[in-house]
Amino acid sequence: MSVGENIKKFRENGPRGVYAAGAADPSVGSSSTNLSRSTATLRVKLTQEQLAERLGVSFQAVSAWERGEYLPDTANLKKLAEVLGVSVSAILEDRPGTFRTKDAVYDWEHMKTFVKTSARAYGLADTLKAVDYALEMHKKQTRKNSDLPYIVHPLTLACHALALGVRDDAVIASCLLHDVSEDCGVKPEDLPFGPEVQKLVRLLTHPKTTPEDRDRIMTAYYDAIASAPKASLIKCLDRCHNLSTMSWGLSRDRMYRCIIETENYYPALLSALKSTLEFSDAYWLLKYQIESMLDIYKRMW
Repeated sequence: MSVGENIKKFRENGPRGVYAAGAADPSVGSSSTNLSRSTATLRVKLTQEQLAERLGVSFQAVSAWERGEYLPDTANLKKLAEVLGVSVSAILEDRPGTFRTKDAVYDWEHMKTFVKTSARAYGLADTLKAVDYALEMHKKQTRKNSDLPYIVHPLTLACHALALGVRDDAVIASCLLHDVSEDCGVKPEDLPFGPEVQKLVRLLTHPKTTPEDRDRIMTAYYDAIASAPKASLIKCLDRCHNLSTMSWGLSRDRMYRCIIETENYYPALLSALKSTLEFSDAYWLLKYQIESMLDIYKRMW
């Protein structure tokens, strides 16, 4: 595709980070109100006039770019990338857009069956109970910037843990429940599960922050998780899945923040796994997955 065709495509597809008036950015926080809205509700196609206004140029200039009459200069290319939420290289890319992507890697109902079957086979009572509880709590929620049921996320963590050979009931159950307090308003101490599951969910519940106190709060949050190998395992599984799906629609600012946060905080969590015999095999695979995905994003940035 030409540069003009790319600009038009990104403008008409609904730029990342551009939302309907009055609608919250679904990449900020994860309330059920935001998560239950579909991409179609939030992401808004820009007109040439609206794009021009954001760039500080005339709509005739945008029209000329899209018709291929001339190319935007370097300064405007940078502005376009920021406004459209893509990279400069994506705008300049001249290869045909022939790749097709999947909405989800696995069907959530198949994952549910796998987790329940495994829970029965290994005698994981809390896990078996947690599947239905998580389904009920997340039933009206979807993944950020998609129409996928939110339950895809906790089920993926549980399946990932089981595939790594983890058979700890509290760990698998907490994989399924790790976002219930944060997203559904249920206090960890009110969860109808044992004290170990409640403790793990409490450790994993993301505290609210402001720009002023974010670094201090996040450091304390990750330090607490790093002190608990089981919580570290779940958080690394969580980051693997979030890294693999953040290109679905997070703004570039949020993607950048996720990369920096992973580089800053996850080595300590991985070190906690490496030092725990029970999770030493999982450590190598999770380290490989996290670092490989980070490297891919950084090379394509």
